[in-house]
Amino acid sequence: MTDIFKLAHRALSFTTKAGADEAEIFCVKGRSISIDVHRDVIDLAKESRASGIGIRAIVNGAVGFSSSNDVERIEEACVLAVKSAKVRGDDPMWSGLPDKKKPAHVSGIFDKKLANIEIDACIDFTSEMIKGVKSNQSVEPTSGHFSCGCATKLVLNSNGVEIEEEDTSIQASIDTATNETPISTASEFDMSRKLDIDFYKIGEKASLLASRSQNGISTQTRDTVVLLEPLAFADILENTLVTSLNADNVQKGRSALIGKLDTGIAADELSIIDDGTLAAGLGTSSCDDEGTPSKKTEVVKNGVLSSFLYDCYTAGKEKRESTGNAVRGSYTSTPSVGIRNLIIKHPSFDVIGETKDGVIVNTVIGAHTANPISGDFSVEARNSFLVKNGETGSPIKSMMISGNIFEMLRNIDGIGKDVRKVGNVITPTVRISKMRIIG
Repeated sequence: MTDIFKLAHRALSFTTKAGADEAEIFCVKGRSISIDVHRDVIDLAKESRASGIGIRAIVNGAVGFSSSNDVERIEEACVLAVKSAKVRGDDPMWSGLPDKKKPAHVSGIFDKKLANIEIDACIDFTSEMIKGVKSNQSVEPTSGHFSCGCATKLVLNSNGVEIEEEDTSIQASIDTATNETPISTASEFDMSRKLDIDFYKIGEKASLLASRSQNGISTQTRDTVVLLEPLAFADILENTLVTSLNADNVQKGRSALIGKLDTGIAADELSIIDDGTLAAGLGTSSCDDEGTPSKKTEVVKNGVLSSFLYDCYTAGKEKRESTGNAVRGSYTSTPSVGIRNLIIKHPSFDVIGETKDGVIVNTVIGAHTANPISGDFSVEARNSFLVKNGETGSPIKSMMISGNIFEMLRNIDGIGKDVRKVGNVITPTVRISKMRIIG
């Protein structure tokens, strides 16, 4: 069977011959292993391979798109992309696909051991995670998931861009519950570009957190110091600030940051960087998903909004360069603006040890209900604890936290040293000097 990558150049030729002014071919092929856990039993383990091609055709600025995973129908898909562009209205704002440039140098995104891993080893790793939970006799796993993969992408366009790159990734998570009443729950996870995860520790940490969360007490509604651990802070950030940093949302009037460029939006010592070149980052690659070389963008510098995030199209509308933030869910979709590796920077210290009175929150539920334009949110806090005189105290039975992301950013007065990769957000625990909690 013909490799779909070998058809990429022919697909480019098919698309231009069919009438495209510009053409782009995006190919992906990969192998993945996934394992599901139900209670303490490995429920399903499967290995799969997939490949496919996405075609963007541009005619008078209008973009047509088609995709296929059938090598026998690639030419048909190319013609369809051109036809799709021709029936769309001309777009005078289109400035062109990326030109050929030297890709960024990146490291740590491919692990040969992970690329060649066998399914039996993956089952063993998942079993280690379950053992970690059961090291605590009062806690049982309820569900879990393991996945890993190796993928190769190829970006090719009619302006001379041709970039091929291979990467690997692995992630594992486990949900737990105490087997004593009142029941408390907790979860833990880890993810990486290489085979360096301690699976037993994932289970052990989830088990410990579930035990610590038992016999929660009530707390009063008040404004207080709130420490958001990495999972909680990343969840809120992705559902509020990230959408407002998207240049497409700014240009369409769907961002709270319109007109705020070069003005203060956060605490003076807070910086936020989006870095597509971060070593071993989960969003790292030599180029974005339309061929623009990856780069490092200071989004917020010392509290001041310095840049929005752009793909080629949104950058062209403002006659500026793309920040290399075009991302795709798969070959079946066109690129859109997204974060690469969003890094939180602030002077760090022992944020728990230097908190006299407050609460610390491990995770939140309901961040997806936040208002992405205003930045307002109200979420349920899970696995939360009182903080008294620099020590973590009693678990909190039930609590909500509410606020506005921009007010929250202004009230950040410190971060911890516990930096974690939570998907494409890299953050430690963040301390907010004043925030509303609802008991």
